[in-house]
Formats: sequence, structure tokens, C-alpha cells
Amino acid sequence: MNAALVLTAIIVLLFGTAAGAQAPAAMPKMEFDAVIRQAVEKNPTMARAANTIARADTLVRQARAITLPLVTTSVTNTTLDSARGFAGGVTQPQNQFAFTASASMPVLAMARWAGVGQARDLADVATAGAAETRQRVMVAAAEAYLAVIAARRQVEVSERAIDSARAHLDYATRRLEGGAGSRVNQLRAAQVVSSEEARIEAVKLAMRSAQEALGVILAADGPIDAGADPVFDLTGAMDDNAWRTSRPDLITQATIQRAAERVVKDSWRDWVPVVNASFDPSFITPAGLFQPARSWRLTILAIQPIYEGGQRKIALDQRELTLDQAKIGMTELEIQARSEVRLAQERLRSLERALDSARRAADQTGEVLRITTTAFEVGATTNLEVIDAQRSDLDAKTTAELAEGAVRRAKLDLLVALGRFK
Repeated sequence: MNAALVLTAIIVLLFGTAAGAQAPAAMPKMEFDAVIRQAVEKNPTMARAANTIARADTLVRQARAITLPLVTTSVTNTTLDSARGFAGGVTQPQNQFAFTASASMPVLAMARWAGVGQARDLADVATAGAAETRQRVMVAAAEAYLAVIAARRQVEVSERAIDSARAHLDYATRRLEGGAGSRVNQLRAAQVVSSEEARIEAVKLAMRSAQEALGVILAADGPIDAGADPVFDLTGAMDDNAWRTSRPDLITQATIQRAAERVVKDSWRDWVPVVNASFDPSFITPAGLFQPARSWRLTILAIQPIYEGGQRKIALDQRELTLDQAKIGMTELEIQARSEVRLAQERLRSLERALDSARRAADQTGEVLRITTTAFEVGATTNLEVIDAQRSDLDAKTTAELAEGAVRRAKLDLLVALGRFK
């Protein structure tokens, strides 16, 4: 008997331990600021932007390198079948070793020197583009975070609705068992419970989908739950005119325009002669009759194209067209940005008014549900009126939660439009 008890205890302990080991780990929860920070640090899109900046920096170094001196050396050992010479003198020894060096640098290379500044402009464009990419990643993370909060609020509304429906079903069942109710009333209450159970499964699945999406944005190995509601500082937002110099997309476009302006401005350098200087020392052993052991040569080379089929003029025309396109793009972007700011401000005002109305409606339907339930309990109404009141209350609370989520999203959109969320 004692052995059986010991064996039973061991089995329970083993199975209990296994069940505990298989219990799913709690889903990690992150606050808004931590979500934004991790998205910027780990999202692969930011890694690609950093790679673009690094590539632009290498182009700057490459453009600078071609303006610096170039030094080369060479070693040659030549063996002939026999020495060469005449009148008893050797002009070419049978075996000869030669060491030569060359140092050259551009003395005048205006186009090359301009290329360094133009490469720096392209690096600035890459940096500005990375800032724009950073904002897009931050906005995507913020939207995913708000989606989790909105889905969680819907789950909470559904849970309250199902609790209310179950309480009504319990009351209808007690009345039926006490002989004061009817089977129809019980079935109607049970049908509402079943509908709410199906609804809560759907909203829970929607919340899990939002949590998975947040985990993907954060490059996490699993879903991430959202913490508290974020606080968006809109102080002075409605009168903020600094967005023209703070929006990353406008900054990027302005950088592109400045780069195009520099290229056009530097076009005159194509007409300046190119002058190179080179110094070439050499050492040969053994020396030949016409080859001294040590020698050097200094060369100054100037190149000036006279006629090249109008290529420089064509290049200037192309650069001016590129600049015109950049200016047109800037104008279009500013028009679009002004529209986004106005629309974001008006949308926030409208949604805040709608939220106030939705909250009043939710309070009113909640009061109607309490009155109707109390009246039903004293026999003054039917359960059909209770069920209608429950549906109305659920719809009103769902609408209020959706309106609250829309206001949170509108605040984010306004900050993005003003360039203050970056």
C-alpha cells in the first residue's frame, strides 16, 4: 500500500513537472519608447540605410584619392643571350637589374577637385535619406503599437459584454428553475452568450495578429505585447510653422536640390586645362654605354580639349535638367506637405469631437442597459429588450474604443506631418 502511494506520488510529480515545462512563456511586453528605440536599432531597413551611408562615404574617399599624389615602383631584371656592344664597349650587359619609381600628381584638375565636393553632397543625400527611412521605421513601429492597444481594448469590451450576457443567462436560468421564467427567455440569453463567445475569439485573434506584426517590426523572435498608452505632446502643434525645416522628406529633397545646384555650378571647371606633373627616378646596374646608373626625369603635361563634339555643353544641359527636376520635386513635396498638415489638424479636431459624442453614447447605452435589466428583474420588461440593450451597449462601447484609437492615430499622424516624430 505504501509502495503504491509512493509510485502515484512519483507519477504525479513527473507529469506535473512536464506540464510545467511545457507551459507557454509569458509574452514580453514593451512600452512605447522602448518599442521605437528597438525598431530603430534592429529593424533590417535601418541596416540597409546605414549600408547606403557607408557606401556614400567610400565614394567620397574615392573622389579624394584621385586628387592625391600617386607613387609607384617597379623592379626589372633582364637577361640576354649575350651582351651587346661595339668597338669594345658594352651598350647592353647580358644581365641587368633596374629599379624605377614614379611620383605623379595633378597640378591643375578643377573637375577632379569639384568631384570631391559633389561626392560629399551625395553622402549628405544618403544621410538625409537615412533619416527619412528612420522616420518611416518609427512610424511603422508606432502604428503597430497602437494597433495592439486598439485590439486589446476591443478584447476588453468583448469580455465585459460576455460577462454581462452570462449574468443575464444565469438570471434567466434561475427564473426558469424557479418556475417564474420561460425556456424561450433562457434560450435567447444563451444565444447571446454563444454569439459573444464567437466574437471574443475573433477579436483575440486580431489582437494576436497585431502583436505578431509588432514583433516583426522589432525584429523579435515572437509576438510583442504593448504596454501603456503613449503620450503624444501636441503643445503648440496647431500653430507650428517649423515643419518646413523639420520634415525628413523635405530635408532630403532640399539636400538633393543643393547637390544638383553644385554640379551645375561646377560645370565651368570642365573647360579648364588639366595639368599633371610626374617625377621618375631610376637606378640601373650594371650601367650600359648609353644608360647611366642613376637618372631622373621630370614631366609636366597639360591637356586642353579643343573640340569634343559638344559633349561638355550636352553635359551642362543634362545637369540643368536634373536641377530643374529637383526643384519641381521640391515644389510638389511642399504642396503635398502643406496639405498633409492641414488635413492632419482638421482630422484630429473632427475625431476628438466624434470621440466625445461616442463616449456620451456609451454612457447613455450603459445607463439604458442598467435600467432595462432592473426592469426585467421586476417583470416590467421582457428579455428581448434586455438583449437589445446589451447589443446597443456593446456597439456603443466598441464605437467609443474605435474612436479613441482613431484619435491616438490622428495625433501620431499630425506629429509626423509636422516633422516632430523622428
